[in-house]
Amino acid sequence: MVIAIANHKGGSGKTTTTINLGVALSNLGKKVLIIDLDPQGNLSYSLGIADDVPTIADVFTGDKQLEDVIIKREGLDIVPSNMFLADIELSIQGVKDRLFVLKYLLDKELLKYDYILIDCSPSKSLLTINALVLADKVITTILLDVLSVQGLNQINRTVFDVKRGYNKALTFLGVLPINVDLRSNISKEILTFVDENFDIPILKSYIRSCVKFAEAPSFGESIFSYAPSSTGAEDYQVLAKEIIILNN
Repeated sequence: MVIAIANHKGGSGKTTTTINLGVALSNLGKKVLIIDLDPQGNLSYSLGIADDVPTIADVFTGDKQLEDVIIKREGLDIVPSNMFLADIELSIQGVKDRLFVLKYLLDKELLKYDYILIDCSPSKSLLTINALVLADKVITTILLDVLSVQGLNQINRTVFDVKRGYNKALTFLGVLPINVDLRSNISKEILTFVDENFDIPILKSYIRSCVKFAEAPSFGESIFSYAPSSTGAEDYQVLAKEIIILNN
């Protein structure tokens, strides 16, 4: 299963989710590839990957094969990114099948993995559309605030457009609430609003607030390596189990 983790709003927990859901799935015996498809390279930085290694940009240019750029961390295969990916996005603008470039590059790899997770950039970019054309499912992460609902509106429209025009099999796996505090009235109100106004399931395994999420990237580690007994690690492990059930 290929899962695009996408939201057009920055700071919504996409990168944290890609990393920690990936490790959680690996902990359950699944073979997992995660792809940093954001030119900011936050996923790569968060796992302590140097900025000067071969990246997904080199695969797009044909200078490297996918297997040449894979780095192994915490039971995962990782395809890193850096700022040069922004140049790639510009260079493929004029390519005839520009929306299918990633699909062509990864076609041979799909059967090697149980799960491929793609950390998308926080915009309706050409790279994000490429990820959605390739994906089977979408997880959209949201903080429980009003601005996140606006971001949910935007990614919902984008997924609808891609499904209608380029990938009829694409569907939402669900909305993943991040940084949840159910003692807060606004958290409850936003969840109720999303449930009543969007035709997108809300995943049961929401992610609670946990300060360790902010600390772990400084050490180049997932929450499982940095704080294995934290509520953050617990929540992502529960999420991984839910994802596997939904995939069966």
